[in-house]
Amino acid sequence: MRKFAGAASAIAVVVGMGLGAAFGLQFNPNVNSALAASSDTYRHLNLFGDVFERIRSDYVEEVKDADMIEAAIQGMLTSLDPHSSFLNAEDFKNMQVQTRGEFGGLGIEVTMENGLVKVVSPIDDTPAARAGIKAGDYITHIDGEQVMGLNLSEAVEKMRGEVNTKIRLTIAREGSDGPFDVELTRAIVKIQSVRHRAEGDVGYIRITSFNEQTESGLKKAIQSLKKEIGKDKIKGYILDLRNNPGGLLDQAVAVTDVFLDQGEIVQTRGRNNTDIQRYNATRGDLTEGKTIIVLINGGSASASEIVAGALQDHQRALVVGTLSFGKGSVQTIIPLGANGALRLTTAKYYTASGRSIQAKGIEPDVVVEQLKVAEGPVARTPYSEASLPGHLANPNGDDEDSGKKKGKDAKGKGEDRPEGALPTDSAKEAAESRARVEDYQLAYALDLLRGISIAQKRAQR
Repeated sequence: MRKFAGAASAIAVVVGMGLGAAFGLQFNPNVNSALAASSDTYRHLNLFGDVFERIRSDYVEEVKDADMIEAAIQGMLTSLDPHSSFLNAEDFKNMQVQTRGEFGGLGIEVTMENGLVKVVSPIDDTPAARAGIKAGDYITHIDGEQVMGLNLSEAVEKMRGEVNTKIRLTIAREGSDGPFDVELTRAIVKIQSVRHRAEGDVGYIRITSFNEQTESGLKKAIQSLKKEIGKDKIKGYILDLRNNPGGLLDQAVAVTDVFLDQGEIVQTRGRNNTDIQRYNATRGDLTEGKTIIVLINGGSASASEIVAGALQDHQRALVVGTLSFGKGSVQTIIPLGANGALRLTTAKYYTASGRSIQAKGIEPDVVVEQLKVAEGPVARTPYSEASLPGHLANPNGDDEDSGKKKGKDAKGKGEDRPEGALPTDSAKEAAESRARVEDYQLAYALDLLRGISIAQKRAQR
């Protein structure tokens, strides 16, 4: 179809030029400028071809044509903005695994250490957990093949595979007499993007990314916390979006909708003024109006910022932490068959109040820095959307350094006692004190939420 449309257009242009010359008609200047632009485009394409041929014939080492073309496409896309890119077939496959949130595998989070695969944590109710694989185990061989010499992605690819197929891992464990083999059967593994726990009378929910499992995981977490703490006893929820790089737009909308009864969540605007899409909340706040505090930091980006911005705009949650990353653009994945896919920036998103956070970020209502145990001043290197070369400008014209204008500051110095001193000698309070140092932002949010709950009860009397 495209070829036919192109051929018809070319004939129309030629016929039009002939008739215009015959009858002395004026040409549309827009047509002339379009033809000139087209000619310029083909001149640059010829330049590309000349350079390509020169590299093929004269470069000091032989280069594969496919590699050069892929690099050229990648360069073309990355010159647009930091988030547009080309995904080859393997990268596209890995991206689909991440966004789908499930794959055929063993269910272990791993890292690379000293050339071996080290188990960070087995995921609950997976083949790895059922086989007794533990955090800290080292995987030395996969089906008899040494792991030494493989990179992490290659090792992970070998452990993934079709459901119901068997795999043999050789494990080295501290305290064991020697390496031992474990045979496992691959199964469907779901990536847990949502984790939760009770913090006394407060429900703590951590979302690490936005994949296809996030909405259902959040709903299950809320129901579980209601049951564990007690529906009438729960004072509120802390939604932890720190270091969450984002993910699927529809999941960000769905997560926000869980906490709202009505109103616009986010809108996206494309190149044309008419290309606007609005996403609205539906009735049904699963938290039943309980107090919500959202934790963010410089690692909270994209979909995380959509959630935080919407809940902040609707005054449904108090946002606590530090300035978020500031990625206010939307990428569309365009499959290219067996060649991979394009990840192309196609729109910018705006919060419910009409603000763009592009290269600006979400400013928390209460600024709380994380405590750092260090000797002397700690040098801080800001890293955000605004620091990326070639980032898109904020369409509202806001200053990219506006993150310096922050909300109410809550310093990491809470109690009037000598630094490092504990409130009492009790083991429980000692543990609580250590937890505050390890995650001061969470400790602050818990205190703040309980304080708001007390104030609300007093106001109702």
